[in-house]
Amino acid sequence: MAEDSDLERTEPASARKLEKARAEGQVARSRELGTFAVLMASAAALAFLGLFMYDGMRRVMTSGMSFGRSEASDPARMLEILARAGWEAMWMLLPVAAAVVLAAVVANVAISGWVFSVQALSANLAKLDPIKGLARMFSWQSLAELAKALLKAGLIAGVAGYAIWLQRDGLLALAAEPLETAVAHFSQIALYTFLAATAAFALVVALDVPFQLWHFQRQMRMTKEEVRQEQKETEGDPQIKARIRAVMREQARRRMMAAVPKADVVVTNPQHYAVALEYKERRMRAPVLVAKGTGLVAERIKEIAREHRVPIVEAPPLARALYRHADVGDTIPAGLFTAVAQVLAYVYRLDQPGPRPELPEDWQVPAELDPAHDGSSVGGGHA
Repeated sequence: MAEDSDLERTEPASARKLEKARAEGQVARSRELGTFAVLMASAAALAFLGLFMYDGMRRVMTSGMSFGRSEASDPARMLEILARAGWEAMWMLLPVAAAVVLAAVVANVAISGWVFSVQALSANLAKLDPIKGLARMFSWQSLAELAKALLKAGLIAGVAGYAIWLQRDGLLALAAEPLETAVAHFSQIALYTFLAATAAFALVVALDVPFQLWHFQRQMRMTKEEVRQEQKETEGDPQIKARIRAVMREQARRRMMAAVPKADVVVTNPQHYAVALEYKERRMRAPVLVAKGTGLVAERIKEIAREHRVPIVEAPPLARALYRHADVGDTIPAGLFTAVAQVLAYVYRLDQPGPRPELPEDWQVPAELDPAHDGSSVGGGHA
């Protein structure tokens, strides 16, 4: 059951999959919106430029049909007249064509933005497979598209037919009207019918656009296995990443342990913390923390320190504060300068002749820097 659920497309599409689909030219589209936009652009162009186009086409027809006997007997001359009339007619229709193209582009950009994909133009021989083509023709999606097209056509045709039926008396009266009056009356009837059909078409578009957006998102859904695989590709395999982090931590620990023999002192808790400090007066502005650790790591730091005769000082509050507020390679915080100076002074006196110095009874560690909030702790001893 778990495997079946992993193979079901229940997860929303990731940004990466949507971007890849967009690069391949797969975006949400509404053919109804494109058709509606083209229809409205054509109607608007004809409404605003109708008289201009009418006068222009009449002029083209007049000039194209006006020629003499000599021109009628000369094929080359007739071709020249025809070509000139064709060019003039094309220029008359160019505004309508431009409006149609602009409307088609805007309609597609309005849903999914501007998309230009070379992959969508590349040849795909798989689409030429007749078996797959028949499967697509008789698929549930094709049947659904056919049913939608029939419903759309029925709705628009029904509304247009009803509008014409309401104006049947006016249509019958056209035969008894003068030509100019009949033309004007017929234009009103045609406009009313067109507006009714357009309103029905607008309803189809209003339903189709959100449906296409929902359908596209549903098609782009991913299975849980695809989501996991994509995460592995983008972020890397979690097991491999964990292994890399473990190797990096081990390498950092080895470098840190290699710096312990160069330390001037190791400050301990004594059971839980161990912090190694190095201070070269002429080369460093302040002591530097070169190693730190707790538990087994702390024990290893102390073991290496004993092997290389690095002094170990038990200063619990200072060890805790250094471990909390400084990382390997950092200089010690300014608030701990006094306490570290106490430790270094104690270590330097160890090399001096005379009696063995005693550890300070009060480490000067500010309470706000001690994780235990204990500003005074009694030193334990030296190893």
